Amino acid sequence: MKQGVFERRYQPVWQEFEALLAQLELDEKHSGPIGSRKARAPSQTSANMEEFTSLYRKLCHLNALAIRRNYSSYLVDKLGDLIVRGHQQLYQRKPRFGRQILRFLMVDFPQLVRAEAKLFWLSSALFYGPGLLIFIAILLKPDLIYTMMSPDQVSNFEAMYDPSNRTLGAARESETNWQMFGFYIYNNISVAFQTFASGILFCVGSLFYLIFNGLNIGAVAAHLTNVEFTETFFTFVVGHGSFELTAIVIAGAAGLKLGIALLSPGSLPRVESLRRAAQVSIKLVYGVTFLLLIAAFVEAFWSSNNILAPWQKYLFGGVFWLVVAAYLVLSGRGYAPAKEAA
Repeated sequence: MKQGVFERRYQPVWQEFEALLAQLELDEKHSGPIGSRKARAPSQTSANMEEFTSLYRKLCHLNALAIRRNYSSYLVDKLGDLIVRGHQQLYQRKPRFGRQILRFLMVDFPQLVRAEAKLFWLSSALFYGPGLLIFIAILLKPDLIYTMMSPDQVSNFEAMYDPSNRTLGAARESETNWQMFGFYIYNNISVAFQTFASGILFCVGSLFYLIFNGLNIGAVAAHLTNVEFTETFFTFVVGHGSFELTAIVIAGAAGLKLGIALLSPGSLPRVESLRRAAQVSIKLVYGVTFLLLIAAFVEAFWSSNNILAPWQKYLFGGVFWLVVAAYLVLSGRGYAPAKEAA
């Protein structure tokens, strides 16, 4: 086959390929550092990768024919250049693992929390509501603390937050911050996982753990206020509380989503309803783990120190709460939501 006939017959193939390639390169150029923005129309934001791959294989075959038949270097070089650019899109377009993690933490996770806002606020009410009620009740009637926990437990909390301790939050003179960091990770993740996983029991488990943990925190806070350990307790918890308590609330929302999927599957079979809910809930738990790692680090290395004055710790604690709120409310806006698996 003469080169002229070859070009007339197959030129539409590489022209179509070049058009798709240009679209992919344009998408890559205009994408943000951690994902593609949604500013442009769908027809402009993605190319048909299946068609692109098929054309790429055809182009490789045509380039091999052109080389074997000794067509002009102009044609061979043109096809070769398209193949090199296409190879880059096919094998380097997929985000690297680190970029995928960053995308999830900064875009997908806060978007998921906002998408599940009703469950988030329900979980918050179940957690903070009982805690606030028991806090007020024990302030008014201090002996109620013994209906919540044993005298030994009460004594342990008093020892932990005694102002005479060199380290805030615990009588742990021999422990290192790194050891406590590991302990806090284990303890916090255990609590969050209980709250989440037990939701599969038709919401009962998540409801129980949200209310139970809220009551415990409120009871301890009220008792330590009554015995005038307010400064040591609140300056300790204010630093990491924004990350830890928010994580527990989100874990509760994830658990409630599982339970609701079983209680009210709609037109879907219960197994399919649960599967779809679990896809979202598991991602929420990934984000919860991220928040709890930050909480454990702050608790071990920041909350327990006595270097700063109480007002300074309250100031930084308030900033942390604002950071968490801004992260969940603002982060990921303007980015296209991640596509759900079918």
